[in-house]
Amino acid sequence: MKRLSEERTKALFEKLTKYIGPNVKQLIERPDGIYCFRERKDRIYYVSENILKLGNTISPDNLISVGTCFGKFTKTGKVRLHITALNYLAPYAQCKIWLKSSAEQQFLYGNNISKAGLGRISENYEKYQGVLVFNMSDLPLGFGIAARSTAECKIADPMAVVCFHQADIGEYIRSEEDLL
Repeated sequence: MKRLSEERTKALFEKLTKYIGPNVKQLIERPDGIYCFRERKDRIYYVSENILKLGNTISPDNLISVGTCFGKFTKTGKVRLHITALNYLAPYAQCKIWLKSSAEQQFLYGNNISKAGLGRISENYEKYQGVLVFNMSDLPLGFGIAARSTAECKIADPMAVVCFHQADIGEYIRSEEDLL
């Protein structure tokens, strides 16, 4: 597992800042220790420094991964977050959308969120900002990109899209056939 280059670190932090703002520092300096990001085969891993030290004792040929896969780098060098990062980002999210129970299933099938499906939203987020999607019981469901700002959502048509789908916890079920 190697350290991320300066360009890749910058790309990752820009993506994380899109979703959790300045709380990226809290993601790295946690009460249970220092965490870091490492790379292997264009995959980004989030791992405790203590676990990383133990992982360094294993031959790289025998090591599949260490830590949690946060995402991957695309061929163009951009970061695509995986759903496995959701539980780590949810406590630090600044912009949140809560879905009504009637809209949860549609989001988990990979569809965008319309205004009719909103239960409530965070205040003062901008258009095209990263948001985390929750159900009304505060269970994180996935990631999205705000299609409208908070002010625009209040006056939007009920069928207007307010959040573009990025990733959701239903991906595991939908991609099950690919894994077999």
